[in-house]
Amino acid sequence: MQVAAHPSMPRTRVALLTVVAMFAFAGNSLLCRVALKGTAIDPATFTSVRIVSAAVVLWIILRTRGELQRVGGNWLSAFALFAYAAAFSFAYVSLAAGTGALLLFGAVQATMIGYALARGDRLRLFQWIGLACALAGLVGLVLPGVSAPPLFASLLMLCAGIAWGVYSLRGKLAADPTVTTAGNFVRAIPFAGLVSAGMFASARVDDAGLSFAVLSGGLTSGVGYVIWYAALKHIPSATAATVQLSVPLIAAAGGILLLGEPLTARLALSSLAILGGIALVVARR
Repeated sequence: MQVAAHPSMPRTRVALLTVVAMFAFAGNSLLCRVALKGTAIDPATFTSVRIVSAAVVLWIILRTRGELQRVGGNWLSAFALFAYAAAFSFAYVSLAAGTGALLLFGAVQATMIGYALARGDRLRLFQWIGLACALAGLVGLVLPGVSAPPLFASLLMLCAGIAWGVYSLRGKLAADPTVTTAGNFVRAIPFAGLVSAGMFASARVDDAGLSFAVLSGGLTSGVGYVIWYAALKHIPSATAATVQLSVPLIAAAGGILLLGEPLTARLALSSLAILGGIALVVARR
């Protein structure tokens, strides 16, 4: 299923926006991993700071554009956004990175492609082959860390993937990505506040954790989601789902370059399978 061209946006720009969004998501994954595993910040506080930071950054952007009077987004999309962010943070405390990535993006795949097929979209044979290759590459990349994960944390991560899939699907209806994303983040603040208030007794934070949460919210979430929303209107749902399989791969590469993790033959082979499978799914007839 090919990337849909649009009169107001050339195909090359759609592809560029998609690539930038995937790198933003991978960067967000790295920030979350470092914060929740290496600092004192708790998942509820991390989620709240992340959402508020994104809302503030997007408010500044809209003010610069002179569009503060416009209120975008809706409560359903905002709740899906909050559900993804909160479930991901809480699940990440107990799950290994590989296990979490497999559960999260597997759920995203199932949600978005299932919706596309239900709406009448059909994949050609080579696209099914590409999807299978991409999934096999992802499994091969994370399988060493998959070993009887905690049931509750696994269910949370599956819920995070479903919520992200729903949020992405609803993003295809956004008329203005920045206005819509800003409205969704603002509406998500009360949900995050309720969770933080309910867990106030166990709240904890340090300077490093707070910094990572602000970067995660303001840069890789707020700006990253605006870019993703802009690209989503021009990408078929099945293609959007499959392209997101590249995020764990990019995050793994970031771990090698930034966190000193080793480069293995397994990572190299998984990279070929994931990127080759994505190429088959998005290829033109």
